[in-house]
Amino acid sequence: MQSDLPDSVFAFPKQRKEPLTDARHVRNAVARFDQVTDASDADRQLAFSNIKKAAKHYNVEIAESSWNDLGIHPQPHRAKSARKGAATRKRTGIAKAAARKAATTRAKHRKKSR
Repeated sequence: MQSDLPDSVFAFPKQRKEPLTDARHVRNAVARFDQVTDASDADRQLAFSNIKKAAKHYNVEIAESSWNDLGIHPQPHRAKSARKGAATRKRTGIAKAAARKAATTRAKHRKKSR
């Protein structure tokens, strides 16, 4: 689980964001680098350094030579939009329907395992 990982395996260790546990996560960290909202320039420099080390370890090619090449402009209204979307799902019952479906699926799996 992510909560069991040490801070040292994250690109952004202070924020515990972008785990670098395999090649897929390294590529994901590069793609989502500019989406981290609460990071200073020093945090971004450290994160890029961590990503480069992990990329070398997992044989992932990175074309960028600086963290500035990855972007520094996070989506400013991302948190607000996420809250709005969650409220809409709650209001329309989508979340409730998904939860019911998940509970039904879990119950079916429990019956099969017996």
